[in-house]
Amino acid sequence: MAVRLWGGGTLPRVGGFGRAVIISLGAIAAAAATPLAAQRTAAPPARPNIVILLADDWGFSDVGAFGAEFATPHIDALARAGTRFSNFHVAGSCSPTRAMLQTGVMNHRAGLGNMPETIPDQHRGKPGYDTVMNHRVVTIAERLKAAGYRTYLTGKWHLGSDPARLPEARGYDHAFSLADAGADNFEQRPIEGMYDTAAWTENGRAATLPRDYYSSTFVVAKMIDYIEAGRASGKPFLASINFLANHIPIQAPDSDIARYSAMYRDGWTALREARARRAAALGVVLAGTAIMTMPTTRDWAGLAADERAAAVRVMQAYAGMATAMDREVGRLVAHLRASGDYDNTIFVFLSDNGAEPIDPYSRTRNRLFLGMQYDTSTANIGRRGSFSAIGPGWASAASSPLSGYKFSATEGGLRVPLIIAWPGNGDVRAGAISDALTHVTDIVPTLTELADVPASGATWNGRAVEPVAGRSLVPLLRGSADSVHGDAPLGYELSGNAALFRGDDKLVRNLPPTGDGRWRLYDIKADPGETRDLAAARPERFAAMLADYRAYARANGVLDMPAGYTADEQINAYAWAQQGRKRAVQAGAILGGGLALLSALIWLIVRRRRARRVDQAKTDVVGA
Repeated sequence: MAVRLWGGGTLPRVGGFGRAVIISLGAIAAAAATPLAAQRTAAPPARPNIVILLADDWGFSDVGAFGAEFATPHIDALARAGTRFSNFHVAGSCSPTRAMLQTGVMNHRAGLGNMPETIPDQHRGKPGYDTVMNHRVVTIAERLKAAGYRTYLTGKWHLGSDPARLPEARGYDHAFSLADAGADNFEQRPIEGMYDTAAWTENGRAATLPRDYYSSTFVVAKMIDYIEAGRASGKPFLASINFLANHIPIQAPDSDIARYSAMYRDGWTALREARARRAAALGVVLAGTAIMTMPTTRDWAGLAADERAAAVRVMQAYAGMATAMDREVGRLVAHLRASGDYDNTIFVFLSDNGAEPIDPYSRTRNRLFLGMQYDTSTANIGRRGSFSAIGPGWASAASSPLSGYKFSATEGGLRVPLIIAWPGNGDVRAGAISDALTHVTDIVPTLTELADVPASGATWNGRAVEPVAGRSLVPLLRGSADSVHGDAPLGYELSGNAALFRGDDKLVRNLPPTGDGRWRLYDIKADPGETRDLAAARPERFAAMLADYRAYARANGVLDMPAGYTADEQINAYAWAQQGRKRAVQAGAILGGGLALLSALIWLIVRRRRARRVDQAKTDVVGA
C-alpha cells in the first residue's frame, strides 16, 4: 500500500536557519486573540464542519511538510493531524482549478476552458469557454446548504463578477469576495494596468476594505466573524477561505520579511536542490528523484549585483508572505479549538496551481508603466506600494523537485500540496502520506461522503446538470485502498498545454515557451521531475494514451490554440485592451494638452517679445 507515516521531529532548514516558529507559543498568542463570542452557545453539530484553505500560486514544496525552508508550522500541524497527498493535481491556472474545486466537474464542462485574462479572442463564447463558472454545474456550497449547512466564503473568487455568478448566488450564505485574479494586499487597489478597481464585494454589494487591511489577516478575521454570527443556529458550517497569498504582487508585513533577511543569497538553483533533498527526506518524493534545470533559469553567478540583491529581496518577501498566511491559519485553528469545533472539523489545504513564473518587468512598456505606479526600489520590494514577482528562477525552486511551473502542464504547474485532516475522526489517518494519483475534482465527492451528503447525479432541483467527475478519496484517507483512479484515463487541457494520466503514467504536451508542442510520456511516480521521456520505449502505451487524450478532448470540446499563442503574451494583450490602451489615450491626451499649452505659452512669449521690439523701434524713431 502506497502510504507512509510521517514521524514527529523538527523539519530540516536551509542555511542553518533554526526552528522557525515555536508552535505552542503561536497557538497561545492566537488563542489570546480569540473573541469571547467563540464560546459555544449551541450543541455541536452531528455533521462535521468543513474548512477549505486555498493558497494562491504555492508551488509543490512551498509548505514545510513538503520541503519548504520557510516557516509554515500551522499548516505542518494539519499535515501531522491528517494525510498528505504527494501526487495531487490541479489545473495550471487559478480559475479552472477553482471551478473544479467548487463543483467536482472538469474545467471545460464547468465553463472554464480558459480564463478571461488568457483566452484568445478566437475562443471567446465557444462552448466550454465561458471564462466564468456556468450554470450547468452545482457548487459544493449549494449541496451542503441543501443538507443543512451554513456556507461562507472569503477571499478570491475569480469565477464571475455579475450578480448571478458571485458566491452568494452560487450557494454561499455570506461572502466577502474578490472577483479579479488578484489585487493589492495592503490597500483597496487593483493590479494596476490590469483592472480599473479592486472588485471586492460583500453579499453582492460593493465593499470597502478596512484601513488596517492585510489580505491574509482580513480573510480569516472575516470568516471568524461569519462563523460566530451564525453559531446560534447550531448548524455545521462550510468555510471556504481563499487567500491572495502568494499571488502577484508579492507583499508581506515588514517583520515577516525581516525574519528571512539572512536567507536566499545562494540563489534559486541551490534552493531548488535543497528542497529536493528535503522533500525526499520527508517522504513526499522518492529519494534520488532526478531534477532538471529549466531553460528559463538564469545562472545566478552571472547576475549583476543589483539583480541579485533584488532577487534575494523578493524571495525574502515571498517567504514572509507565506509565513504571514500560515500564521492566520494558526489563528483560525486556535479559534476553533477554543470554540470546541476543532475535533469535528475537516480541514482541506491546497494550492490552486504551481508557482508563478511571469516577470512583469520583462517588457520595456511594463517597466515604464509600473515604475510610474509603484515604488520599485529594491528596499521597497514586498512592502506597501510595491509590485513584485518571483519570476521563473524562484518559481522553479518553489516547485522543486518538479519541472515547470504555473500555466504549463508540467508537474510543476499541476502537482501541488494537498492536506486533508479530521482531527477528531480516527478513520482519517494522522501523519500519513498517499502517493496515489488524485485530482482536484475528487475534493467534492470526498467531502460530501465524509459529511454524509447524498450525491445528486445528473440532475439538481429538477434541472439537468453536469455530474461530478471526481472520485472520493475516503478509501485513501482510511487506508483501505492504495488507488481510487486505477488505470482509468484522466484528461486535462488549458491554453493548449495538455496531459492524460493513467496509473503512474502521464502523457503530456507543452506549447512554447515552456515546451515544443511534442507529446511525451513519463512515469511520474518514479520520475516526477519528468526527465526521462518513455514514448519511444513504450510505443503501445504512448499510442493508447494519445487515443485516450483525443477522446477526452472531443468529449470536452477542447479547441486548438491559435498559432503563436502564449499565456504571457495573452495576459499582456488583455492588460493592454482593458487598461493599457485607455491609459495610453489618457496619457496622450494629457501630453497633447500639455504640449498645446506649452506651444501656446511659447507663442505668447514670442508675440510679446516681438511687440516689445516694435514698441522699442517706434520709441527710437520718435526720439531721433
